[in-house]
Amino acid sequence: MQDRSSSDDATSHDLIETRLRVVTWNTWWRYGPWERRRPLLESTLRALDADVIALQEVWDDDTANLAEELGAALDRTVVYRESERREGLGFGNAILSRWPVARSGWRRLPGQEESGEGRAVLFAEIEGPRGPIQVFTAHLNWKLQHSHIRQQQVSEIARFVDAEGPRDYPPILCGDFNADPMSEEIRMLTGFTTCPVEGVVFSDAWRVAGDGSAGFTWDNENEFTWLDFEPDRRIDYIFVGMAGARGAGHVVDCKLAGDAPVDGIWPSDHIAVVAELRY
Repeated sequence: MQDRSSSDDATSHDLIETRLRVVTWNTWWRYGPWERRRPLLESTLRALDADVIALQEVWDDDTANLAEELGAALDRTVVYRESERREGLGFGNAILSRWPVARSGWRRLPGQEESGEGRAVLFAEIEGPRGPIQVFTAHLNWKLQHSHIRQQQVSEIARFVDAEGPRDYPPILCGDFNADPMSEEIRMLTGFTTCPVEGVVFSDAWRVAGDGSAGFTWDNENEFTWLDFEPDRRIDYIFVGMAGARGAGHVVDCKLAGDAPVDGIWPSDHIAVVAELRY
């Protein structure tokens, strides 16, 4: 075993101490009492004051867009991409950034022909004050029996992340993956089974720096979830590539948000995840 005390690793006083705050949240499109939920989404995100916000199930009615509205209210740059149409409205992913976005892109994910679900991964390279930050956000198929589709989807995501390199700061991958931490698809991303792309492997922020609880983001305490008769699960994630020099990208804290009703209304059927990274 290597003697770390004599290694060339950075000592504690060399570590990066500045932070990057990241949030991921499935906003539940226009389901439920969405007009009453909308201000709760905004107020929760305002209080969190995150540098990067990744959203899924964002609605777009061709005249207004939830991400654009939130971006204007929070003074954030917005990148949005529709992944499918539902009832004539857009349904997609978004990234909101405190800083300018240098470039962006997206990829369609496999599975639509088999399942009818249109899924995509969105990418933004953010011009952060201490160097570029590459952020990806995705929303995978939801049915329990669709693990084989989600495995194809995470393989495509890994290829996309690889194609957007090289990078100095570890990539950040957020989203609603609709899969438990020990599912094959999540294990493929976190190195607990064969990775789809050699070298593309992530740390699970909750596993690294959560409070030790199960961290359920689909919780039957939420009135909007229990009628689906699904078990409590942790299915929303912030993943970060392996830490770089001086701990760049290392997760120092991870918590939940939007995990209680406000005036009797939950903001979404999902609970948000918030992570603090060295940056």
